[in-house]
Amino acid sequence: MTETRLLMIVEDDEAFAHTLKRSFERRGYRVLLADSHDALQALLAEGHQPGFAVVDLKLGGASGLTCVQTLRATDDEMRIVVLTGFASIATAVEAIKLGASYYLAKPSNTDDIEAAFARDDGDPDAPVDGRQTSIKTVEWEHIHQTLVETGFNISESARRLGMHRRTLARKLEKRRLT
Repeated sequence: MTETRLLMIVEDDEAFAHTLKRSFERRGYRVLLADSHDALQALLAEGHQPGFAVVDLKLGGASGLTCVQTLRATDDEMRIVVLTGFASIATAVEAIKLGASYYLAKPSNTDDIEAAFARDDGDPDAPVDGRQTSIKTVEWEHIHQTLVETGFNISESARRLGMHRRTLARKLEKRRLT
C-alpha cells in the first residue's frame, strides 16, 4: 500500500537533497533519498511505496527520466515532479510522457514542489503569447533534444550536432543552473 506522506527524492547533489529533505520533513513528510537509479530501485525493492517523488533530470551522467519511468511503473497514482537545471521543451515532453505529474526548472523551492504535487489539471488560461524565441534558445533546445535522444552521451551528441565534444561540454557548462 502506498504511504501517502512518503516522499522519494532522487537527487545526486547531496547538499540540495538534504536541504529538500529537511524542508519536507518539517511539513510532515517522511522522506527517503536516492542519488541514482540503482539506489532508487534498491529502496523500492525494500518495499517502500512513496506517494510522492521529486526526481532530478540529470543524475551524474545518467538521465532521471529512467527513474520517472520506474516510479510510474511502481504506482500509477504517484505524484512525480521532475526538477531540473537543464530545462527544455524536449525533456519536459518526455518527462510527462513517461509519467511525471509536473516539471519544474531550478531554482525551485519546497513551496513550488508542493504546489506541483497538488496540481491535477493543466491551466487552460495559461498565457499563450507570441514570445520571441532567440537563436540561443533554439540552439539550446536542439542541443537538449539531442542529449535526450542519446541518453545524455556527450560524445555521441556532439557527433550528431556536428561539433567537437569539448565545444559541447563548454556550452553545457555555460548553461548549467544550480
